[in-house]
Order: sequence, then structure tokens, then C-alpha cells
Amino acid sequence: MLNNIQNESVLFLDIETVPQFRSYDELPDDLKQFWDHKAQYIVREETDTSSKLYERAGIYAEFGKIICISVAFLRDNQLRVKSYYGDDESKLLNEFADLLNRSYSRKDSLLCAHNGKEFDFPYIARRMLINSVKLPAILDMASSRPWNVRHLDTMELWKFGDYKHYTSLGLLSTIFGIPSPKDDLQGSDVNSVYWADNDLERIVSYCQKDVIAIVQLFLRYKGLPLLSDDNIKIV
Repeated sequence: MLNNIQNESVLFLDIETVPQFRSYDELPDDLKQFWDHKAQYIVREETDTSSKLYERAGIYAEFGKIICISVAFLRDNQLRVKSYYGDDESKLLNEFADLLNRSYSRKDSLLCAHNGKEFDFPYIARRMLINSVKLPAILDMASSRPWNVRHLDTMELWKFGDYKHYTSLGLLSTIFGIPSPKDDLQGSDVNSVYWADNDLERIVSYCQKDVIAIVQLFLRYKGLPLLSDDNIKIV
């Protein structure tokens, strides 16, 4: 199947998300009651409280926000990487939607992410709706028949039908000989780097490394050589 996909028709992407507010104490009361209810289901230790667990709120679209979307596309064996990022989520989502509407509206266009079907694609769609951004056709799954959904997932491709198997991008990068995207940050660091360190540029760099690793993994799945650094350009 993958060999029938034109690399140039795929937009690879990765997102970084954080809680909407700096801390639990800043949550509006109407949201706080819903977070308290949510927290009951993610408690792992006796010391876990709604306040302590709030640092994990970024993984839920109802309580988090997107601060970076890094995308990559292949043209003539050259990889171009671009990021939409900032504190203004509505602005970056509108810019990303414009890219999808302008360049990825063809029927053969595809989106590809790692664990994208469970996380990136639905998260982006939900945050677009919350921010009153019209869903581009390629994200509007509600109006698409299942066989017309144009999403690829490098984690799902690795499962080979094993629905219980989760494999991280970091592990797959290691076993396929791809430079690690986790040489500076881990996903669990993003919240503190954003809210405590105010270092968005560092998060963008981390996100770009992830999307490059996704492209390299996709190429390895197809039996193709890895791209050299000379063939990768940040634009």
C-alpha cells in the first residue's frame, strides 16, 4: 500500500500542546469543576490531586491548547519543514487551515503523524471548532466515509493489526537508525518549558525534530534511504 503513495502528496505533521492556563488555581470556576471530575479518572497515586494533575491537562483538547504545529513535505527528495506557533492559538490554527485549504485539498492529499489518528488529527479538529475555524476538508471526518479518510499514522502502520501495541516515536527512531528527536526534551517537559521557562523557540525546535523523524520513519517503512541533513531545510 505505501509504495502506491506519492511522497509529494503527504503532509507530515506533529503538534505540541499545553494546559490552557498556567496553573490549576487560574482555571475559571466553571472549567475547574469539570477538570476535578476528569482528574478522578486519571489518578495514579494517593497523593494525586486535581491541582497536581493539572500539568497533564494539555493532552485533552477540552482543557489544553496547541502552541505549535510543525509540518514537513517532500519535493524532489528535499524536505521542507515549517512551523506555525505562538501564544495565539486561533492565529496559528487559521494559518494552518489556510495551508490545508490551499495546498492539500486534492483527493490524493494525505496527512501523516505518529499516533495521529488518536491524538494529533482529532485534537487539531476539536481546537479548530472551539476557535471557530472552519474545518478543512482533509480534517472533516464527519462528512467522510471511513474509506475516504485521508490520514496516515506511522504508529498504526507499525501495529500490523495489533490493536494493543503502542510504540513510541523515540523507540522506532532508535531501532530504525534515525537520529533521536528526543535529544533535548521529552513530551512531559513541554508544559514547564512553556509556562515556567517561557521558551517557545525550544519547543518549536523539539516539534520540528519530531516531524523530521516521522518523515524518516515513513521512508524506512517504504524501504527508502534516510534523508541527509543537507536535504532538510527549515523554512
